[in-house]
Amino acid sequence: MRNKYLFYIIFLISLIGLYGFTFPFSWLFSQSNNESVGSHAWIDKQIGIITRQAPGLNTAILKLSLNAYTKVRKKGYDNKQLLTVIDYSKPSTEKRLWVFDLKHNRLLMNTWVSHGRNSGGLMATSFSNSPGSLKSSLGVFVTDSQPYQGGNGYSLRLMGLEPGINNNAYSRNVVVHGAWYVNPDAIRKNGQAGRSWGCPAVSENLVKPLIDTIKDNTLVFVYYPDRQWLHRSSYVAG
Repeated sequence: MRNKYLFYIIFLISLIGLYGFTFPFSWLFSQSNNESVGSHAWIDKQIGIITRQAPGLNTAILKLSLNAYTKVRKKGYDNKQLLTVIDYSKPSTEKRLWVFDLKHNRLLMNTWVSHGRNSGGLMATSFSNSPGSLKSSLGVFVTDSQPYQGGNGYSLRLMGLEPGINNNAYSRNVVVHGAWYVNPDAIRKNGQAGRSWGCPAVSENLVKPLIDTIKDNTLVFVYYPDRQWLHRSSYVAG
């Protein structure tokens, strides 16, 4: 009987991992960070903690996102001490979305995410803040408080904090939603994830736990090595 229960537990863990969840006992390996939140020492230690759990995330991008997090935190957008990072410099065949719990220093999720139809094919290369562009937007966002049922099912609006970069995201209906074309089977079949109208869409199997985790004024950091954005943004500078 014990072996039967163990089999079911292992099967469940494998099934969850297939759709983007990290190993659910990663908290066993978490490390405390007693430095003052937002300080250079806190950021440096946080980078070490996170990269051990998420080796696929570039440390330079992580540092930019932590800089942004500390600045957004000072503005009061920090209800849960969560950080979501999307790295659009990676191809859509890779898991390029991460969710971190910065309070308990653990990786909660790592999964695939789409980019906009007019942002590129396998690789996203073009971004926009313009309505009707069907492109993804870069930069620093915070999540809405209330999910809703829309044309793409369970969804969550994003509010862009950077004028001229992503501040039209809310009116453009750039939202987190589920999509069949971000299913890992579809990605393997087509050689890339399907593309949205500019939304960061994830697997339909993962969208509800993702949204319920990151809703309510948490930071979403969307990266691409765009020189104009990196030069202009008041959030990413150290």
